[in-house]
Amino acid sequence: MRSLRQGAAKVVALLVTIGVLVLGGALPADAVTSSPSTPAVPASGKSWFGPDLDWGSDAPDGYEGRLGATPSMYGVEIAYPLDRRAEKQFLRATRAAASQGAVLVVSLEPGQALRTLTSADARRANALFEQVHDQYDTQVLVRFAPQMNGTWVRWGQQPTQFVRVFRALAEQVHAGDSQARMVWAPSYGAGYPFGSSAGRLADLSATDTDKLDTNGDGEITAADDPYEPYWPGASSVDWVGLSMYYFGKGKSTQAAGRDVPLTRNDVPESGEVAQRFAESWGYDQPQPRSFTERFAVDGDRPMLLDTGALYDHSLAGDPEIAVKRAWWRQVIRQVEAIPQIRGVTFVESNRREPEAGNRVADWRFAKAPGTAGSFRTDLERSDHFVFGPVTERVTPQQGAAATNQQLDTGGDQMAWIVWLAAGLAAVFVLSGLVGRLVPSWRYPDDGKPGRDLRLDLFRGFIILAVVITHIEVAGPYSYLTLHAVGAITGAEMFVFLSGMVLGMVYPLGVARFGEWVSAVGAWKRARKQYLVTLAVILIVFALSFIPFLNTAAITTFTDRGTGLDGVQAEGRVYDLYPNVMQLLAYPPPWYAIRQFLLLEMGPWPFNIMGLFVVLSLFIPVLMWVIRRGFWWAVLVVSWALYVFQALNPDVKPVNAQFDAVFPLLTWQVVFTHGLVLGYYRRQITRALTGRLGKVLVGLALCLYAAFLVYVWAGHRFDFTPTPFPSSMYLDLYNTAYQRVDLQWGRLVDIAFFAIVSYAILTVFWKPVNAVLGWLWIPLGQASLYVFVWQVFFALVVASIPLDYGNVWIGTLTHTVLILLVWYMVRRKFLFSVIPR
Repeated sequence: MRSLRQGAAKVVALLVTIGVLVLGGALPADAVTSSPSTPAVPASGKSWFGPDLDWGSDAPDGYEGRLGATPSMYGVEIAYPLDRRAEKQFLRATRAAASQGAVLVVSLEPGQALRTLTSADARRANALFEQVHDQYDTQVLVRFAPQMNGTWVRWGQQPTQFVRVFRALAEQVHAGDSQARMVWAPSYGAGYPFGSSAGRLADLSATDTDKLDTNGDGEITAADDPYEPYWPGASSVDWVGLSMYYFGKGKSTQAAGRDVPLTRNDVPESGEVAQRFAESWGYDQPQPRSFTERFAVDGDRPMLLDTGALYDHSLAGDPEIAVKRAWWRQVIRQVEAIPQIRGVTFVESNRREPEAGNRVADWRFAKAPGTAGSFRTDLERSDHFVFGPVTERVTPQQGAAATNQQLDTGGDQMAWIVWLAAGLAAVFVLSGLVGRLVPSWRYPDDGKPGRDLRLDLFRGFIILAVVITHIEVAGPYSYLTLHAVGAITGAEMFVFLSGMVLGMVYPLGVARFGEWVSAVGAWKRARKQYLVTLAVILIVFALSFIPFLNTAAITTFTDRGTGLDGVQAEGRVYDLYPNVMQLLAYPPPWYAIRQFLLLEMGPWPFNIMGLFVVLSLFIPVLMWVIRRGFWWAVLVVSWALYVFQALNPDVKPVNAQFDAVFPLLTWQVVFTHGLVLGYYRRQITRALTGRLGKVLVGLALCLYAAFLVYVWAGHRFDFTPTPFPSSMYLDLYNTAYQRVDLQWGRLVDIAFFAIVSYAILTVFWKPVNAVLGWLWIPLGQASLYVFVWQVFFALVVASIPLDYGNVWIGTLTHTVLILLVWYMVRRKFLFSVIPR
């Protein structure tokens, strides 16, 4: 008894630990916040704000968590022209910003000489802007070659070529449908022409020299205009911007150049930011008018400010919070005073700076709770800054849910459901006659415990349906699995049969090894499933770095317009690996680790695996209760959870990827019923195959099929199927057969399909086994193994450029993969590693 109590205590402790990990790390599913039209500028008197992130080591989720609020804007630097790598970086940033409903400021930084950039480069960039606007309705602000008046960038102080390329890009953007806005964003002009700063271009063309010599004295000096030579023209510029940074040097005579080393951290001078906007701070020569007046006020253009304050932790001086808070408060006051400023990005990174002797300097305002909290408080008190979301919010939960594509009208799909039910009901009735006339075909069930090959064969059919569905190519296999199985998909039958098999084999383990050893074995199996799931996620991520592999086919999902968000979401691409790049940071941030460990990322053909992991944890407890005769209590609790989820669909006990498309509290009802049926299989089979059982089952199946045919006939022949409403048929699919919610019609169909299939396999066993047993039985016995491999099959198929819309190619592809996985099972390839 003492050992039993200790064992029970260990079970409770383990479950509590798991619950803390899962529930404590889970975040509530975000509600979808959408706007009918993305604003081009914030409301009058308001400004967007957000960080200019170091996307290699940070991400919006991390910034939002540190700040304790959602910003309305994110900045990202992308190499231009856009090659494949730059496109992936841009799309990743766009999806991350869209997950918070934020505006994206894209700084396009030329990676080659300006003179080599062409209109084709501009068209490619605009095509990408149009793509993300169509997919996410995201507002993009395009800062092309920012700080072009500086000498520290390779594209700096080349006014002729800069203006040419800026205009070419603006022409494409303005002619397109992306709704992107072009931002002209030089650096604050004090210290211009910036002397011998790093990267100074010594060889200026005669044309550029003439343009830069704005006062005509034959020299390029501080007396020349730091902005006008680089102005692309009013028709090319939608927003104007200004880069204005605090480099830790308190004196205006020292702060502009890089030749003066930073020796200590000083609080900014009072009124410094105001003087900068007045164009009076740091200049040797007075400026007649400010940048804001010339380019924002005169042209009635919104203004974007990129700013930040540097801090060098290796130097003495004022505290970091004092330096940074003094700067951001001055910036906030100026944003409130200048209505033209409609957006502010704050540098949020650690990076080496020449002004700090090429040491790593800290620009972050939201780096730690104290600094971040003070920064957020000042932003909130201002009442001038807009917090997110400000555009349509596309969350990772939406992305996971979108992988469950469904038909909204249900008309064609309902026809398949109706006639499959009618056909199966007829076959069920026929099976009774065949069973009497040809008894030699029956399954040789001797009543002894052991594997039921009928279930193995059935599972083989189901797992093949899953593989064929996930490998999206044309052919008869796809047609049958997508249409001819009615309201049944591989997913729910996979879960149901897994529960049923476990309900059958678990008692055998208890009888042989004892209850505690069997429980530990079950938990070890769940652990192995979990570790394999993590391994698959990481392997797919690692494969994404191989250029010729199209991992995007399984790490993203393109909405077909038949998902939960309807036709308006068609073409939207969801990122199913949020923050995965942050796993490569050192050290990786906790939010990325948490998302990985709690299965909030992963390839879409594999997302149901998380459901198996969680359900497997509760098998010993559920079987402990069932073995003591309290199966009814298990089912009562199971149905209570199902009803609770139906009444509270937004409640998610876990935030794992699977829970958006296979809600745990809903889908457990299929698994628990499988456990109970598997444990009491003999008793249930005897009851259902007795004379009364056969009559009742046959009557129920025929009545269900007759109901569907009757409702269909009312729609087809235009009469009201009394006592049902005339719209019954058209409404039936959306109100009874939705997969995510496992609505009543789908639950009935699961039972219907399982009973008829079991009857068919019992009566027609020998001919069915002779034709299909060699393939379906071994695959069914290793169904979990097959499910793991289908992820990589889908990846390989997506990476080979063939016409998979061609029926012959699609059929050949499916056939080859089916035979390949059968051969792998027969050879037991990696059986010791991958659970079966």
